Amino acid sequence: MSSTTTVTPTKPNIGVYTNPEHDLWVGEAEPTLEQVAENGGKDVLLPGEVAVAVKSTGICGSDVHFWHSGSIGPMVVTSSHILGHESSGLVIAAHPTVTTLAPGDAVAIEPNIICHACEPCLTGRYNGCEHVQFRSTPPVPGLLRRYVTHPAVWCHKIGDLHRGMDMTWEEGALLEPLCVALAGLQRAGVRLGDAVLVAGAGPIGLVTLLCCRAAGAEPLVVTDIDEGRLDFARKLVNNVKTHKVTKGETPEDFAAAVRKLCGGEEPALAMECTGVESSVASAAQAVKFGGKVFVIGVGKDEMKIPFMRLSTREVDLQFQYRYSNMWPRAIRLVKGGVLDVKALTTHRFGLEEAGRAFETAADPRTGAIKVMIQSLD
Repeated sequence: MSSTTTVTPTKPNIGVYTNPEHDLWVGEAEPTLEQVAENGGKDVLLPGEVAVAVKSTGICGSDVHFWHSGSIGPMVVTSSHILGHESSGLVIAAHPTVTTLAPGDAVAIEPNIICHACEPCLTGRYNGCEHVQFRSTPPVPGLLRRYVTHPAVWCHKIGDLHRGMDMTWEEGALLEPLCVALAGLQRAGVRLGDAVLVAGAGPIGLVTLLCCRAAGAEPLVVTDIDEGRLDFARKLVNNVKTHKVTKGETPEDFAAAVRKLCGGEEPALAMECTGVESSVASAAQAVKFGGKVFVIGVGKDEMKIPFMRLSTREVDLQFQYRYSNMWPRAIRLVKGGVLDVKALTTHRFGLEEAGRAFETAADPRTGAIKVMIQSLD
């Protein structure tokens, strides 16, 4: 824990909202400035909680989806709802019961609050908590605010005002999508020298690509429908092979192109980062006998799968839901320079400019990868 530091907030709390009518706006949010500023914030904090001045928040595809579509599967926006779950910030107050953090500590916020009582929680797989409150998933308000309160146990230290920062605020916010990729690599079992296909060069696909390269995957191929994103991937990761998926391309055509890029070898593993039905089918066609298609991407409620291809080739089809126990690992990798995620941020906006930020993130023509909303003053 850092030495005691006085951090005095001065600006009113605001947040970024959407609603069932698909509006997007910036408005007043809780906790209020008075609640976090008076009496060291202790009047608003529950035991075990800290108050955090959020400095940087990345816009996730799920945020855009909640805004545009109003739902993801059973998670439905039913009223005014605050978005955002990829955040870092500065601790400005701590409940007297908190001994691990103090005002002046920089933290990355793991956006879940779990019950600690169900089987997934008790067995360490708390991403499956039956009573989880996940920030920005309706009806739980998200982190796209100037100030939030959150359990200290889920606020991971990334520096402090006394000794300095282990990483930037943006890198702290990028730990959340990095944890998604790390959880995928751990469950998928990527090994040194594996031929790996990454399907999709969006933010999750690109950070998965970085992780696969760091894990020693070779050859490494990434696919997408957008040439701009493939160009970004080539600049981001050394010696990666790319394939642009074209309209009307069959899974067999896709598999042949991937195999050629792999020097005639079929990938042992496909990390599917789109959740799109045709991409899952193409990945199943591309991997070798006994290979695996690991789906990180989020798709529609139901989809068709190439059952006989999977069956006769003994291809495992595996899925992922969020992450657990990944944040300390992600912090070590970024702090130690093993993974450089800074290039993923392509656009930056102030909190009051959230409307422009979301429009940029939602428009493929902007070339946006990760759009950051900042409140640095």
